[in-house]
Amino acid sequence: MKKLALFALLLLPAILLASGHESGEVSRYFTQTGRESDFWPRVINFTIFALILYYLVANPIKNFFKDRREGIAGQLKEIESKLQAAKDEKREAQARLEESANKAAEIIEDAKLEAKILAEKIADASVNELEVLEKQFAEKTALEERKAAREVIDEVLSENITTDDITLDESKIVDIISKKVA
Repeated sequence: MKKLALFALLLLPAILLASGHESGEVSRYFTQTGRESDFWPRVINFTIFALILYYLVANPIKNFFKDRREGIAGQLKEIESKLQAAKDEKREAQARLEESANKAAEIIEDAKLEAKILAEKIADASVNELEVLEKQFAEKTALEERKAAREVIDEVLSENITTDDITLDESKIVDIISKKVA
């Protein structure tokens, strides 16, 4: 109903002022209205039109800009929350990075200690093995010396003493056997 009344108010001045202007009409307008121009009625008509237009369009435009402002504010809040989340993630990542660096330093120190311990164990094992090898060498050398001495003695005895050099009679053989048995 309001819209119909507003439409009528908008249309009525247009109908009233929609008369044609001919050269003879200006004098009739002056006789009818007492004015030479229709400037002020047109200003009033435009003002009425602007008010009606404002009445019809103002709320939708206000709502549009209000919704737009709220949408932008919502997007800004969302962006700020994402930015804060990114900053938090960055802090967490830096903390993890520092923790990883500390762990890496600990691992390196542990590896150095393990390497040192392993080197000491290897050195001890090498020393022990060298001692064993030296003992084996000494034993083998002693064995070879005894073996060489026996061979030399056997060779000397076999070359120098023959069975003809030893005279055995029965009484000596019986004495040797009886000593062996007893």
